[in-house]
Amino acid sequence: EAVVGGERNGVVIEGFDVGASPREFAQGPRAKSLILSTTNGTATILTAVDHCETVLIGSLLNLTALVETAKEMAAGGDIAVICAGYKGAFAFDDAYCAGKIVEALGGVRSDAAIAAALVSQAYPDPLEGLNARTYGPPGLEADIVYCAQTDLLTTVPRFTRMIGQAAEITA
Repeated sequence: EAVVGGERNGVVIEGFDVGASPREFAQGPRAKSLILSTTNGTATILTAVDHCETVLIGSLLNLTALVETAKEMAAGGDIAVICAGYKGAFAFDDAYCAGKIVEALGGVRSDAAIAAALVSQAYPDPLEGLNARTYGPPGLEADIVYCAQTDLLTTVPRFTRMIGQAAEITA
């Protein structure tokens, strides 16, 4: 009773029901559960789980809800914003989104947080900020336009537990 989705290097995995396009998921639930594997995000979540007490998942799409939830859960403690990157390297669009999160969080910032905020301030238009990246296969243009929307969603997915080698994420 699950939908299986994922991508490798931006390309849908053969035999899977869907890729990793947020537009596909916005079309409504097709099953109670989604099993998802991505090139960069999956490994980042698993790394965060090893180092953080609470792991929330966010983007521009749920920016305000993410920031409010993070502030509540941190109760004045530290908040780390971790970018997935691209194939283990820096990704401009991730830094842009991280900068928007950092700006909304406020508080004392590390050098990396200051740099991310400067990246986001350089591009007042989210679509321009996300399109400043230099990687990714062609054909993602509609996904980038969709992901450039701010506060479309109010849910904040969070890591719940490990089930074998899989991370369970609930909204």
